[in-house]
Amino acid sequence: MAAAPPSSAFVVGIDLGTSHTVAASVPLGGAAADIALLPIPQRSTAGEVTAQPLLPSMRYQAAPGELGDAWQQPWPAQGATAEAPAVVGRWARDLGAAVPARLVASAKSWLSHTGVDRTADILPWGAPEGEGGVAKISPLKASASYLAHVAAAWNAAHPDAPLQQQTVVLTVPASFDEGARALTLEAAQLAGLPPVHLLEEPKAAFHDWLVLQGDRLAAQLAHSRLVLVVDVGGGTTDLTLIRVEPSEPGAQGGGLPTLTRTAVGEHLMLGGDNMDLALAHRMEPHFAPDGQRLPAARFAQLVQRCRQAKEQLLAHDAPESVAVTLLGGGSRVLAQAQTATLTREQVQQWVVDGFFPPAQAHDAPAKRQGALRGLGLPYPADAAITRHLAQFLAQHAPDGLPDTLLLNGGVFHAHAIVQRLTDQLTAWRGSPLRVLHNPHPDWAVARGAAAYGLGRFQPAPTAAEQFSEKSASNQPPAQSQQALAAIKSKADSASPRWPHIGGGSARSYWLVLPGPPGAPPQGVCLLPKGTGEGVRIVLSGRRFALRLGQAVRFALLAHSNPRASAQAGQIGPLVGDGWVELPPLSTVLPAPEGPAKAQVEVQLQARMTEVGTLEVRCVAAHDPAQSWLLPFAVRGAIAAPQTAPESIATSADAESAGGQKHLNHPGTAVSTAVAQIDRIFGTQAQEIGPREVRQLRQTLERTLGPREAWDIAVLRALFDALLLRAKRRRRTPEHERAWLNLAGWCLRPGVGAELDGWRIAQIWALYAPGLAHRQEAANWTEWWVFWRRVAAGLNEDQQMQVLEAVAGHMQKAVQQTTRKREDGSGGKSTHGSYEDMLRLFAAMEAVPWPYRQEMGQWMLQRLRRPAETTQTWWAIGRLAARHSLAANAHRIMPPDAAQEFIDATLAQDWRKNETAMFAAVQMARMTGDRALDLPNSVRNQVLDKMRASGAPTRWTTMVEQVVPMAAEDQQRSLGDSLPPGLVLL
Repeated sequence: MAAAPPSSAFVVGIDLGTSHTVAASVPLGGAAADIALLPIPQRSTAGEVTAQPLLPSMRYQAAPGELGDAWQQPWPAQGATAEAPAVVGRWARDLGAAVPARLVASAKSWLSHTGVDRTADILPWGAPEGEGGVAKISPLKASASYLAHVAAAWNAAHPDAPLQQQTVVLTVPASFDEGARALTLEAAQLAGLPPVHLLEEPKAAFHDWLVLQGDRLAAQLAHSRLVLVVDVGGGTTDLTLIRVEPSEPGAQGGGLPTLTRTAVGEHLMLGGDNMDLALAHRMEPHFAPDGQRLPAARFAQLVQRCRQAKEQLLAHDAPESVAVTLLGGGSRVLAQAQTATLTREQVQQWVVDGFFPPAQAHDAPAKRQGALRGLGLPYPADAAITRHLAQFLAQHAPDGLPDTLLLNGGVFHAHAIVQRLTDQLTAWRGSPLRVLHNPHPDWAVARGAAAYGLGRFQPAPTAAEQFSEKSASNQPPAQSQQALAAIKSKADSASPRWPHIGGGSARSYWLVLPGPPGAPPQGVCLLPKGTGEGVRIVLSGRRFALRLGQAVRFALLAHSNPRASAQAGQIGPLVGDGWVELPPLSTVLPAPEGPAKAQVEVQLQARMTEVGTLEVRCVAAHDPAQSWLLPFAVRGAIAAPQTAPESIATSADAESAGGQKHLNHPGTAVSTAVAQIDRIFGTQAQEIGPREVRQLRQTLERTLGPREAWDIAVLRALFDALLLRAKRRRRTPEHERAWLNLAGWCLRPGVGAELDGWRIAQIWALYAPGLAHRQEAANWTEWWVFWRRVAAGLNEDQQMQVLEAVAGHMQKAVQQTTRKREDGSGGKSTHGSYEDMLRLFAAMEAVPWPYRQEMGQWMLQRLRRPAETTQTWWAIGRLAARHSLAANAHRIMPPDAAQEFIDATLAQDWRKNETAMFAAVQMARMTGDRALDLPNSVRNQVLDKMRASGAPTRWTTMVEQVVPMAAEDQQRSLGDSLPPGLVLL
């Protein structure tokens, strides 16, 4: 049993939920009966502050002056200012129901969404920006603001025991991956919490049930052998299995059973939010006739109204029906209000049958794209929780279905849902199962977190207690035994009377190893499933060589299936279902000073920390005291590249029989290619003519195959080699052109592989010095092409600097060519290719969309000149496209702003100008996100003209449906092919 911090007087459990945040506490050394909920003061109206145990996990980003001074009471939301006031909690929820464009909701779901930059200010999703727009906040900071509000509430109630000095247990979904857990810890740190301990939510809910049983616990679980915990919250569905083993007669533990968590489910972004969306989709035709879709803001309002109606109609004393009203906009809010009726029967049918339909025990979730989209989050393709449950049990309980069920989450207030799920499990078992009573599913997780902390931590003995025990041991034997027994009895009476839930790591973790092309991917087990907290696993039989000062990246997979269990260090094929790709471990290890390029031989060490996170270190083989922590890469707007595992592992290879591998070189062919690069850009003085420099690309292709087939592993390994030799690019104009051309190709698109952020930082240092051979127009062209290829990795400030520079050069290039055309006094542009400068303009997706709108308007003016090329239409299509290369969806130009560019393309003859038609395809393409999609009427106009112009079927399909872009169209859209296997969201 661990000891609590010396200053700690309480264990505080916090449930940071998608819908609500709840806190509970218990004095250290107390008992289960002492667990109490924290009343959280929060605004309920503009003039009232109430204290309630449920803090809605919502934040309202108000306009300046909108809330008066009310936003400052009971205390300002973290990060709120007079220019950007904000409130959290109940009032935020109510304000957001009327003005959903200002409501930050589901921040917890966004925190686990790898397709966006979770540290960027992107919420409220789809809200207008700019003057008169909404001040946005990141999912990370929104989550931190809810925790900060709880901390303020605690400190106000316990001024003598501030939260910073207490033992805090923070809950997370069992299915959260290591990236989401790391961000949750960061949110807690931003909120000013002490170092917290993470606990899986289903385990917390079961802990609460355990403490409620008191002395009856052993009898209550006497006939249970396998407990299924189903936790359906606002944003996630968590599935957990816990094995129950009765104690042997006379065994230690006072007859309490042994509890072991044996399995957790995959991350399912399914919960109350999805049910609200489903109801809104069903109700939409009542408010948007003729098959039209509601605008994003009104649809978000409808979702909020449906949530309120759902809670009423699924309640115990539900009415027959509820009126759902959408207010109008502007000065006619009431005059344009619309109302429709939602019945109790409809809600039960659409929610119960939609999310808990009858299923067979062998069913699996559908893979097709579902309809529950529209708010930007990646919901599962199949919303049927019963089919996900069937798959989970088939994988983790093939020898016997659970006999006991614990339900947690607000949706289980609805008796119809409880009955459906119970009936389904009974049908699969062929016999009834026991349903454990959960009297308070809204705050069981917070209570259970406090109970877990009480059971795990105990205060260090006081000096008086230590003295008493020492004195007792020094007394005569009979008196000593009597005194020690009294002390032990006192300690036992204060000890919790419920068992700890064991099980260790819920997953096994595997390091991906590169292998020969076409062979099944291989991995080495880094941490076996079931490894206990604090247990260090060292891959002592396998060593790695790290080059210091260079990028190091380890690709990791996790698996919770018991059939994938293995011993640490065991190598096996990564085949079958259930593998989850984790954020890679990546870093740049510090290099020693001086010219030496040192490398170090290391072993990998892994452990599941006491706070509930995976920790991996590189430990120097020659000095075990020297180690480097490998952090998870959780920032950035790009999900980990979805390449085949053998091409993911760009920096990790295991020692095979007889040899040690270098982590920075994926294979022999790449090593040969690096030697060829070194011949051109190395330090050795060699007789190399301009022709050999110009033919470097062809030389590499003879070694590695056509460059279009080089995957991420090869590309980044080559780029790292070029980066080390960047100084020698300035030798001759040919060297500079070859380096820019090859380095840009190998780093494209600037994102997609871990440590690309570090690589971009290295090449950005090359921007200020600029070209060495500025008099060469061809070098300017390669300069513009290089920055266009890596533009997706540049941040807003960097892209703005490039834009300012290219704008000046473009203006001079236009002046030169205009003089030549008009009077012959000018000449060929000495600033590089005008078309490549234009394409660079269009690639700047990180700048705020109003800048790109202004660029597009300038391009429309240029199109009135007869000499302008069709590349201008290509650039306009990129500027106003619905999909961003770098997945920065919050930077996409809103539909209203894109309208003038759509109109301009519609005015063209698409039979003669296919480039203008493809620009329209990019601007009208369906995303499934209402904040980004053009209105149906506009898309229908585009579709009609496409069909009349003989557009390819795949183009019309992209405008009609949410489908991936074909590889040839993707290359046409981006100007270059993507590295094979790289998927950008």
